[in-house]
This record gives sequence, structure tokens and C-alpha cells, in this order.
Amino acid sequence: MTPLPTPQQLRYLVTLAETGHFSRAAAACAVSQSTLSAGILALERQLDAQILDRTVSKHAVFTPLGLELVTKARAALAALTSVAEAADAARAPMSGPLRMGIIPTVGPFLLPRLMPALRNGFPALKLFLREDQTDRLLQQLEDGHLDVLLLAEPCACGGTESIPLARDEFLAALPPGHVLAARERVAVADLAAESFLLLEDGHCLRDQVLAVCGAAAGREQRFAATSLHTLIQMVAGGLGVTLLPRLAVEAGLANGTGVELRRLDGAGGWRTLALAWRQGSPRGAEYRALAPVVTGACA
Repeated sequence: MTPLPTPQQLRYLVTLAETGHFSRAAAACAVSQSTLSAGILALERQLDAQILDRTVSKHAVFTPLGLELVTKARAALAALTSVAEAADAARAPMSGPLRMGIIPTVGPFLLPRLMPALRNGFPALKLFLREDQTDRLLQQLEDGHLDVLLLAEPCACGGTESIPLARDEFLAALPPGHVLAARERVAVADLAAESFLLLEDGHCLRDQVLAVCGAAAGREQRFAATSLHTLIQMVAGGLGVTLLPRLAVEAGLANGTGVELRRLDGAGGWRTLALAWRQGSPRGAEYRALAPVVTGACA
């Protein structure tokens, strides 16, 4: 019978795949490079399998089998983590560390209200935050580096369980003195002749706005903003129009910019703020208990 790999060996393997370099992987695992290299070599001998192609370069180059083993090692580590999570959840619900990922078009605008609410509602909870784009947060969730995510839907969130929290309405943002600002509401079709400004690729808000606007965003500018704070300044500078989430506007995003904000006519558009976590997580009930607090902070 083939001896089973240890969790430490699997962690070495996954970390090496994530960093692509022995010294960085060793630093991430808090061991020496020689210890990590010896652990990988021992795993190869133990499985009688070539995980790394050492003829290619000094960097970590995985064989096809090695890449397959990395995928299986991630799944095995996630399963081991869930064992510890189940014990933690049963012993002391809503206590101890909680690693939450949050997207940058939500975090700066919601956290000032959410953090005090979480401290009051769950005083034994120790919250660690990671702000990043949706795709990268989902990968960190899958890899077990995060526990729960605060996202905006629709998004490609396969492999997760989620619960909707609040609807975040989009508002039309117009340069100061824009002709459309004379109206109380603006139809999406009215924006079709305008230069449309968006966030750069990778932000889910970009895709959500494009889904609402369709052809109206066809004259999108060549330059894209890296954040909502940059985007509002581009609008204020007369470079074009855009849609902004009400959550950010109510948090003061447009204050002092002179940007004109109008509701969308008709059905309008929105995104849905949601909590998401790994399917089958033993802490699912705890994450659901967070929902009313987050919803209250969104109100």
C-alpha cells in the first residue's frame, strides 16, 4: 500500500504551484528552501511519480501528472480544513478568526458601517479582511485561504453557496452642467450617444454595467478607471458618463465633485450584494447568521 502524503507535504506542493519558485514557497511555508525541496522530493519517491520537470529551468515546472496532483492536493487540504472548521463551529459558533474577502467596489463604502455592527453583534469574532477582484477572491476561497466573500451578483460564482443581502441600485453619473441633468430621471437609451466610462477589466461592476447598458455603452472610452474614485473624477472632468452603485454614492463618493446623479428611468438596473462560501462548508449556518447584520449595514 502506497504511504499517504502528509498535510505538510501537500501544503509544500500547493504553495510551490502558487508561487512558482522554491524560495518564495519556502518563505510562505515558514521553512528553509532545503526543507521544502526535500519534502517535495520525498513526496515524489513516496508516490513513485515525477511531480517536477527538473530539466527545464531552475524555477518550478510541473509535469502533467504534477499539475493533476496539485489540484487533488488543494481539494485534500480543503477537506482537512473543513474537519477543523466543523469542530470550531460546534464548540463556539461565531467566534475566533473569520477570513472575509470583499470586492473593492463594496469594501470602502460598506465597511465603515459594517465593522461596528459586526463587533457589536459578534464580539468574540476576529475578522480578517482581504480586498480583491471577484475572480481572485473566488480562487482564494476555493484554495481555503478565505472563509466567506462579500460579492456583488450577477457574477461567475460557481462552486459556492450564496445568500442575497440587498439590492444596490445604479445611478446615472453625468458631468457638471450636462444637458441630461435637466431631467429628473435618465433612460439608458439616452446615454447611447455619450462617451461611456467603465472600470478596467476584472471588476465585476464593469460587466454588470455593460449588462444593463448594452448598446448604450458602445462608445466606451479607450481608457478605463482602476477604481470608483478614479471613475468619478473622470466623469467630473467631462470625459464621459457612467453608472454608479447607490452604495458608493450614499457613502459620499461624488461629494464635492459637481457630478450630477440621476435615477434611471423605467425598470433601471442594479446589482445584488451577497455573501458566498464554499459549498458544503460546516460553517454555513454561521455565515447565514451574518446576513442580517450585513443587510442592516447596507440599508
